[in-house]
Amino acid sequence: MGPQCHARRMRATTIHAARDIRVSADVPDPTLEQPTDAIVRVTSSCICGSDLWPYRGENDITPGATIGHECIGVVEAVGSDVRTVRVGDFVVVPFDHCDNTCAHCRAGMQSACVNLGMTSSGQGELARVVQADGTLVVVPDVGEQGPDKALVPHLMALSDVMPTGWHAAVAAQVRPGGTTVVVGDGAVGLCGVLAAAQMGSEKVVLMSRHEPRQAIGRAFGATHVVAERGKEGAAAIKEITDGVGADAVLECVGTDQAMGTAFAVARPGAMVGFVGVPHGVELPIRRMFQKNVGLSGGMAPVREYLPHLLGLVLDGTIEPGKVFDMTLPMDQVAEGYKAMDERRAIKVLLEP
Repeated sequence: MGPQCHARRMRATTIHAARDIRVSADVPDPTLEQPTDAIVRVTSSCICGSDLWPYRGENDITPGATIGHECIGVVEAVGSDVRTVRVGDFVVVPFDHCDNTCAHCRAGMQSACVNLGMTSSGQGELARVVQADGTLVVVPDVGEQGPDKALVPHLMALSDVMPTGWHAAVAAQVRPGGTTVVVGDGAVGLCGVLAAAQMGSEKVVLMSRHEPRQAIGRAFGATHVVAERGKEGAAAIKEITDGVGADAVLECVGTDQAMGTAFAVARPGAMVGFVGVPHGVELPIRRMFQKNVGLSGGMAPVREYLPHLLGLVLDGTIEPGKVFDMTLPMDQVAEGYKAMDERRAIKVLLEP
């Protein structure tokens, strides 16, 4: 077992009510509770679009609870059963923890692991990982000193948004030569564009009304951008696809409007891959039946995709960290939430 964390209290982001985000200096350090645990000292974290649901009061809030599920950092302590990671390793921390050995993990659904855990203090100084061996992925040739600063955003994106965008593309069965439509221009949607382009989609259409996001989408491989919504947006997609519709649709928002758009632009026989956390969504079952359009997706099994995506980042093939357009110290995390809520920022990187 590695050295236990000193008995003290850490700084961490906490949520107290809707739009009430604070940095608290009196949060108990996470500790090793099970022999499979590890404690990671967070060197970088970020704010996720899904964090905005509780921030806006759309999810239940436990006042004073820590928040944040994306982080990278250095392993500070490990439980007695941990074998594949060591104190001092620099790691990417998938937001959903898994043993990577159960039947669901072996089927590629690590997000449904029988020993599933979640990062709960990613926007803090320390984070507990409940299944260290199955979850953590060591960044090679990087020690406690950390990676080059230019690499940090790209590694940070691997904790959630890039694997989530990739999962949407996998679920939608994106294929070489096909046409893909991405509904949602947040960080996950933009990573979905990058994933579809990497998978060889001939046309990748980003539905976006915001020029900075459109620019990143094009840099990631979007061949077309559609700013219209509703019926006008669906008509624009039909024109781009010669009246056929999309072979694959990535729904990266989680609202009823986004899901409706996804099914409206899908061709008969297409798949919709959904990764937006659903809020108030009602599926158009009759349309799905009539058009033979399927739905697949859900919470991303990050650990399934992470080794491959880490390789693509390290060899320079992809640069998913371009979704970060604001960097703030942790003490200014409340401003980061406000900026993302007001759509002044796509995604905020947080530094200690």
